Amino acid sequence: MIQSEVNSNTKNKSISLLYSAQSFASDLLPELEKNFVLHSESNIEDLDSYIKEQSIYTLPDVILLEVDERQECFDYVAKLKNNVLLKGLVIILLAKQKDAKVREKAMKHKVNDLYIAPVPVNDLCERIFFLVKFKLIKPQLSDLSNVNFTYKIPLFKRLFDIVASGMALLILLPFFIVVALIIAFESKGPVIFRSKRVGTGYKIFDFYKFRSMRVGASEELTKLSDLNQYDKSETGTTTFVKLKNDPRVTKFGSFIRTFSIDELPQLFNVFIGDMSLVGNRPLPLYEAEMLTSNEWTMRFLGPAGLTGLWQVSRRGKADMSERERKKLDNFYAQNHSFWLDLKILLKTLPAAVQKEKV
Repeated sequence: MIQSEVNSNTKNKSISLLYSAQSFASDLLPELEKNFVLHSESNIEDLDSYIKEQSIYTLPDVILLEVDERQECFDYVAKLKNNVLLKGLVIILLAKQKDAKVREKAMKHKVNDLYIAPVPVNDLCERIFFLVKFKLIKPQLSDLSNVNFTYKIPLFKRLFDIVASGMALLILLPFFIVVALIIAFESKGPVIFRSKRVGTGYKIFDFYKFRSMRVGASEELTKLSDLNQYDKSETGTTTFVKLKNDPRVTKFGSFIRTFSIDELPQLFNVFIGDMSLVGNRPLPLYEAEMLTSNEWTMRFLGPAGLTGLWQVSRRGKADMSERERKKLDNFYAQNHSFWLDLKILLKTLPAAVQKEKV
């Protein structure tokens, strides 16, 4: 039933697909022809010639390319991305076997997806439909930050946040100074790591942590995607990023992450009102941009927090999936209360010590 609905929608939308992956032709072409307006070329040169003959009205919506042995497909992807008229095309790569370097290049070139043989054809069709539809309706984060929604934190919750975080900051100040000195002594760079996060109602704010990684760690993220702890079995891709045995972490950084000491500067975020003690974790911009469907935007309609349901129930578990975390976030946004917050806070201390190196 679900597949037939997808097929009907793709036909009605007249999604045009340009195909050049001869090794997969016998398995994929019959099904792709049923669902899309399909044009096939045997190699990249012919595919490029075909595109040059098209007008802006007849360009394909999606390009499927095979990862060739010499990996020349990535040169062509770069060429497409540098063309102002073609850089918005959906690009999906098909590879004969799993290769970490191919995956790294795919992420570097910002292709929309990468499938490894054997390719699940039904999943591929659904993915194509989603990517084309998402490209048409995807809101910009700058627009989302101006949505007509204001979450007003309950007065008692806000008063509790101010008193609790203020007292904690005063008590922990000497400890903060010691941690800061060790971080500064161990490696060069700022003691406090500051990043942009998206909280309640897509509000963007500066988020504070003790630095636990070497400087420049953010630029290395695409090379380490295989270490992501989130289960990618549902769609082949993942929104959230949390790395196992992250090689970017310093020795002292590993210690403070194990005991969640790196998170303590967020008490200042709580004190000034960016976050609450309990809520859904504010997300990095690149994660928040992916959660724009009605199913998952619910998590942004509740308070952002220092700790939450995810931290006390599933954090650090190797078999955790994205769907589990999203469901926990949505549940909290819809059902948060003082008693639920108190229960979460009581469970936070034992949950703060991580057994997994994530």
